[in-house]
Amino acid sequence: MRAAVMMLLIAGAARATTFYLTVAGLGGEPDYEKQFASEAAAIDRKVKQADPGAVSVALSGAQATKQKLQAALATIAGRAGAGDSLVVMLIGHGTYDGLEYKMNLPGPDVTAAELAAWIDRVPAKRQLVVNMTSASGASLAALEKPGRIVITATRSGNEKNVTVFARYWADAFADPGANTDKNEKLSALEAFRYAEDRTARFYETAKRLASEHAQLQDTGHGSGVADPSPKNGQGLLAAQFVLLPLGGQAGAVTPEKAALLKHKQELEDQIDQLKYRKAAMPAEEYQQKLTTLLVDLAKTQAELDK
Repeated sequence: MRAAVMMLLIAGAARATTFYLTVAGLGGEPDYEKQFASEAAAIDRKVKQADPGAVSVALSGAQATKQKLQAALATIAGRAGAGDSLVVMLIGHGTYDGLEYKMNLPGPDVTAAELAAWIDRVPAKRQLVVNMTSASGASLAALEKPGRIVITATRSGNEKNVTVFARYWADAFADPGANTDKNEKLSALEAFRYAEDRTARFYETAKRLASEHAQLQDTGHGSGVADPSPKNGQGLLAAQFVLLPLGGQAGAVTPEKAALLKHKQELEDQIDQLKYRKAAMPAEEYQQKLTTLLVDLAKTQAELDK
């Protein structure tokens, strides 16, 4: 298994690459064991279909040990560059004793502090950590870091029931409807909103009191929020983080189209940044800049659609 992981990671190191590591921990009982492994496999499969250039490793069952998790992250740390991206996704059970969060794995459990230390060694500047275990909210303080997006399925360590957020996070990889802006790129923010919305619907439909409340934090400090927006300052990095390329984005493109796609991404990023600066700008200046960017974006999209 270690050799296979090494080969996959080496293959993706020659160019700007997204490294995905998905871990399905202990289930405690057969049904959960199958559920967690199935969700991890679905994510891994979709990543490999959508982005053949990505490096995706999934650990589940007996392979999802603390030692193998550390080894996989160490290998990524040795292969990834500053221009690469890292996505770590954790599925399963977590615990919190009032002092320390742990993810349940075969053999020794792993703490949030240990995970953070291993991930900190990965030089990729764009990082996303999605902890979808129970009690995952307690891992936020250890995992937060400037330049890193952290998503947890619960808002605290006291929400200890098994979560359903992972199910809908996995669904976002396969449902075109998750890409709400239809730009052929599923962002971390879109996936979060998709999974958070469907998790809330699950509890409403089942007429059950919600036992999990997902949160996102991408400023490197402070609490996570359930509704990232310019008002609370959260969500800008998540909106710009490409979680998965979709449609034509995943395939080969001409140099001309590649340049247009790059320009389109730059314009979208500028629009996002402008929205987050709106409160500190005169209204007229904001509207003028927004209009200019939107016109340029429309022209760029028209060229792409030809």
